[in-house]
Amino acid sequence: MQVVQRRFDDVVGNVDTAELSGFADELASLAGLLVEHSVLRKYLAAREDDSAPKVAMIEQLLTGKASQPTIDVARTAVEQRWSVTRDLPEALERMARLTVLVAAERADKIEDVEDELFRFGRTLDANPHLASLLSQVDQPIDKRIGLLDSVIADKPTQYTAELLRQTTRLLNGQNIVDIVPVLAELAAARRGESVAHVVAAAPLSEQQYDRLSHVLSRIYGRTISVQVDVDAEVLGGLQIRIGDEVVDGTIVAKLSKAASHLPE
Repeated sequence: MQVVQRRFDDVVGNVDTAELSGFADELASLAGLLVEHSVLRKYLAAREDDSAPKVAMIEQLLTGKASQPTIDVARTAVEQRWSVTRDLPEALERMARLTVLVAAERADKIEDVEDELFRFGRTLDANPHLASLLSQVDQPIDKRIGLLDSVIADKPTQYTAELLRQTTRLLNGQNIVDIVPVLAELAAARRGESVAHVVAAAPLSEQQYDRLSHVLSRIYGRTISVQVDVDAEVLGGLQIRIGDEVVDGTIVAKLSKAASHLPE
């Protein structure tokens, strides 16, 4: 993945801003093609010492149908030795997402994209039926995209909408509610930040929000972006998750811990 990432970074810097959307679509389409056609995917992701035949095949497949930047990234991708075949389309899908984020960066909208993705994630959490409908890959994709568009309407930036449409098309059995937070964290990482997911009993004031971000950034030695979900059932205190690390200082957690020490 790191080799593909470096090649992508080299290539995308030379892609005109007006062409980024097409670049993202091509990468996403190639990822979708490899997911759909398992024989092709297995061949291109095979752990071969000589990658020349795979490179020749991907060039034959894409020449005249895709732009040179897409061919360059795809060529590098099929040269790698992937642990499992699914890693190949996932790498291309990640590059497609990053292309949209590069476009958002150039438009100075990436902070808006990060915030919009987190808010849409909360919408899905609050509406599991909506998440289920968007994730039903046995339903026509146009129907699911139409539903998505009706929900987001003109609310988010074009970049957020593009990422969500791209993701809906490439779910492949995954639940969209699990993917949207990944997109938001990818946007945060693109800005050089990590994300703290915070659960609080009540909304934080702007001063509390800024102080929490400052304290966490100082503790972790890097910029921490704070995203807060309100859940009255925690009663008080905060639950903070950064990556795999969870600090639960809520009153509910403390009461549960105290109850576990009570005599039977």
